[in-house]
This record gives sequence, C-alpha cells and structure tokens, in this order.
Amino acid sequence: MKRFIRFASVCAVFAASVGVAQADVLKIATEGAYPPFNYVDSDNKLHGFDVDIALALCERMQAQCTLVAQDWDGIIPALMAKKYDAVVASMIDTEERRKKISFTRHYYKTPLSVAVPSDSDISDAQTHFKGKTVGAQSSSTQSIYAEDVYGKAGANVKLYPTLDEANSDLASGRLDGVIADKFPLADWIDKAGKSCCKMLGDVNGTQADASIAVRKEDNALRERFNKALDEIVADGTYQKISSKYFAFDIYH
Repeated sequence: MKRFIRFASVCAVFAASVGVAQADVLKIATEGAYPPFNYVDSDNKLHGFDVDIALALCERMQAQCTLVAQDWDGIIPALMAKKYDAVVASMIDTEERRKKISFTRHYYKTPLSVAVPSDSDISDAQTHFKGKTVGAQSSSTQSIYAEDVYGKAGANVKLYPTLDEANSDLASGRLDGVIADKFPLADWIDKAGKSCCKMLGDVNGTQADASIAVRKEDNALRERFNKALDEIVADGTYQKISSKYFAFDIYH
C-alpha cells in the first residue's frame, strides 16, 4: 500500500508516570511506513516496534512524549530544523549521517537482505544484479549499497520513497530484486509477498546498528536515551516488547 504520510495530527501521546509534578516534554519522529517497526493504522494511529520502544523509553525517562510521522526523505532535515527532538525510526548509524546528527547506542541490529520473485533464476544473495533491475528505498543505507555495488556492476537501480512501493513493484514483476533491511523485508514476504516472492538471504558484511537520532548539540538527551535503553534491556522490558514482533533476538 502506498503511504505518503503527510498529516499533522497523527500522534501517540504517552504521559509519564504518576507523581511527576513537571514532566519533560519531548517530540519524537518516526516514519510510519516501515512495518513492523513503524506504521499507521486505518485510524491514523502509529504502531510498531519503534513506537513501543520510544514510549517505553519516555516512561523510563519520566518524559511526556508526542510521536509524529515524518516522510523518510525529510526526517533528518526536520530534526536539524528542530521540528522534533529525536528520531526513533529504525535509522542506521552511519559515518555520513554522523556528520549532521548524533546517535545513541543501538536498540537493534540488522543486516541487509535480498528478495526476488519466486520464479527468479537468481539464487545467491551476494549477486550483483548485473543487467537486472533492483529496487531500494531512497535516502537509506540500502540505496547507498545498491548504487555503490549493484549500480557499478551494471545493474539498473530504481529508488522509491518507501519500501512498500519497492515491494509492490517486485510483486508486480517490474523489479528483479529488492534490497532492504532484513526484518521489514522478511515481514512483508511472510505476509503480503508470500505468494509472489522469496528471500534469498543476508548480504555479507552489512550488519549495522539501528539507533536513535538526536541533534549534535543535544548530548544530555542522547545520554538520557542511552541510560533508559540500558535500563529497559536489563529489566526485561525490551524483550517483552521485542517478543510481540519477533520470534528471535534482534538486539545482539
């Protein structure tokens, strides 16, 4: 389903624990188009692993948090422009992004994976898609990999505003493959893509950290998130949330 999230009112508000006289107020952005990590339901309410983790961190920090949806391409510029205080949106911590923003410690790890049509003659996730057309979400680590590796090897790389759109073109036969973070791609294959497509596996050497993004000058906020992350991992809150979405460990 094509989802361009352009609305101002989609939000989830989480009040801090009872007894806090004057709670911190934070605004946190997520994409809203990246299931099962973040997505919007028919009532324009945000859900997903990223959302649940953000709310658990806000509770631990005794902060009153509002979650808002932001299109992926504009998510870093809007953070830098102070439209919100942090991004919890499965964003991968990269050196290039660190030139503009800062990251907490990881809250999960993910490799890149490849999916192809069920009848594809491509059988190896380490393929370079030479002479083929491969899709990826724009402004992402997978788009960078696709252009740097597949494009230079002779593939036609097609970029999309959302992963859903790339997956839709794969299902429709307009792509020979899609490269994406493993878990949302696997979730799509298990649900909407089961009848058309298959996972080939992980791309070697692509394991990376998904972390919370804050502005460079907000060191105190970054450390508050780090402390809260450590606490929810230690007391089992993280595992309780994770088990709602995944039957395997995504933290280590």
